[in-house]
Amino acid sequence: MNRQNLFKHLMLAFAIILVAAFAGQIRRARRTGVVDVTPSTTVATDDDADDDDANAAATDFEPSGDAEVIVRFRAGTSAEEINRIAARLHDRVEDRFEYVDGEAVIADQDDEDAEAVAAEYRALPEVVYAEPNVEISLDPNEDEDDTSEEADAQSGDDPVVARPAPNDPLFEEQWSLLNTGQQGGKSGADISAVRAWEKTTGSEKIVVAVIDTGVDYTHADLSHNIWTRPANLAPYTDGQLGTFDDLHGFDAADMDGDPMDDNGHGTHCAGIVGAEGDNQDGIAGVNWHVQIMPLKFLNAQGSGSLKDAIECINYVIARKRDGVNVRIISASWGSTFYSRALEDAIRRAGEEGILFVAAAGNASTNNDRRPHYPSSYDLANVVSVAALTRQDNLARFSNYGARSVHIAAPGAEILSTWPGNEYEEHSGTSMATPEVSGVAALVLAVNPNLTMKELRARILESVDKLPALDGKVSTGGRLNAARAVRAE
Repeated sequence: MNRQNLFKHLMLAFAIILVAAFAGQIRRARRTGVVDVTPSTTVATDDDADDDDANAAATDFEPSGDAEVIVRFRAGTSAEEINRIAARLHDRVEDRFEYVDGEAVIADQDDEDAEAVAAEYRALPEVVYAEPNVEISLDPNEDEDDTSEEADAQSGDDPVVARPAPNDPLFEEQWSLLNTGQQGGKSGADISAVRAWEKTTGSEKIVVAVIDTGVDYTHADLSHNIWTRPANLAPYTDGQLGTFDDLHGFDAADMDGDPMDDNGHGTHCAGIVGAEGDNQDGIAGVNWHVQIMPLKFLNAQGSGSLKDAIECINYVIARKRDGVNVRIISASWGSTFYSRALEDAIRRAGEEGILFVAAAGNASTNNDRRPHYPSSYDLANVVSVAALTRQDNLARFSNYGARSVHIAAPGAEILSTWPGNEYEEHSGTSMATPEVSGVAALVLAVNPNLTMKELRARILESVDKLPALDGKVSTGGRLNAARAVRAE
């Protein structure tokens, strides 16, 4: 990093002291009346020499405007040594990801470029990898009109409705659940949800984490299916960031316990997984009964940071270890930036028995050649999802990949919940992803003891093969809920 001469250092230090004294008064004033964040008074794993600096970060935590890097230190590097290394390079340890050994978020404090900071850490013998904390945004082009390719000559199976359709007034518009050929669709080109509901409509014992822009947990069609922290479970505590009143999940974007959606995307995805069905209101989710855990790292503009995405995964792992039966993460976002830190976090989730369902992306490109992350991580718990139209064709915006994309699901013109008790129609692999997450939850409602690997295999082995997907996704098929739950 830049090394100023002695005079400039002295002047800078004096200025920092004055600013810090003033900022301390402002911070104390801002904390007055804040009820959803209780700062931690101790930092686990820190020892005497470095406790002062570490505790200051915990009790006065505010989002940093400095360049941030995610660094994984080699096994055996103590928290004390990590603090010393950061201090030597004029940086500070902002947070540690407890479930990936040796991983920390480090904030630069002397105006260096994030890549330059990462390069400096990569040169250290104590470091496995270091990378900038990059921005992640929702995929573009999701809602362009999809005229799609000419429909396949072969028809899907004719819909068989053994169970009466749910009484939700907008259900007839939900072609992904029951396609009767409405609005130019192809009869049978759906996920066979009605057949699956003959066996199960879900279970409130299964928790699906939706990592996104948050969720409008007050929506009338979602509120009964939103996860609520059990009374016997203590509020979420992070060793460096503090304690959060996570009544309905966690917001890493604003670093508080309120994951309310101010964008809409996350609420739309949540409704696909589990809008309450057969309640004479709005739509039906793939699950009529389920617990949706809202997690927010994307802001009102649909942008967030790599660090905050990992914070959300870390939260899911923590709650799983606390006894919450969270079995699935639904992730409808991504980028072409390969992050070893994000890969490690998803791998750890898999080790905890959590399936990670990810959108393949909306760039109409081949992920085998140009990977899209996190969907392109070659991990045992990842399911990558492409999008289909109501004619059973691969949507023209959808990414694909004969090796790296695993399954396709309806993702064009999908009606779902929207903040403020509204409903909207949107398109994208973002919409296909929660279809798969929802079916995974249905499977667990019937077979709660399935391992993560067994659950993933069940989803991928039960597809309907489609000519349009030959050479496009590894299974060559469309999601089939009925086969997945063994209803047929």
